[in-house]
Amino acid sequence: MTKRIAIYPGSFDPITNGHIDLINRASKLFDKVIVGITQNSKKSAFLSIDDRLSIAGETLGHIDNIEVMSFNTLLVDFAKAQNAQVILRGLRAVSDFEYEFQLSGMNKHLNPSIETLFMTPAEQYANISSSLVREILSLGGDVSHFVPKPVETLLKKHL
Repeated sequence: MTKRIAIYPGSFDPITNGHIDLINRASKLFDKVIVGITQNSKKSAFLSIDDRLSIAGETLGHIDNIEVMSFNTLLVDFAKAQNAQVILRGLRAVSDFEYEFQLSGMNKHLNPSIETLFMTPAEQYANISSSLVREILSLGGDVSHFVPKPVETLLKKHL
């Protein structure tokens, strides 16, 4: 029997409670969920790739079927190399859908055997994004409701 493997890609700069909620829920649907942290050269990262890998591993360590990895290739190539059949994408708002739908179509064109599954966050996490967390933090705001304590500590250290 083939293991059901999903990739949840993103910059996770930083990983938020919304990400963790989605990963927790996805871990119940798949045999393995790979959190693929991208090294996107078009974005300047707040946290280094090593920090993002480390903090994601720490905050997700309680989930047995999760693996945290980085990649800097096409997502469909990374998914194929990991034998993943599904790409998970989170949709917080309707505004996310158009961009994600376009990405899904392109990924399907590049590799027709990989499906995209859209998941919405739990209601209390619908407005959380990594960029908003960074902005709130940079202006001296409290981000403790949006990220786990180890992430908050790491972010404050980087200010």
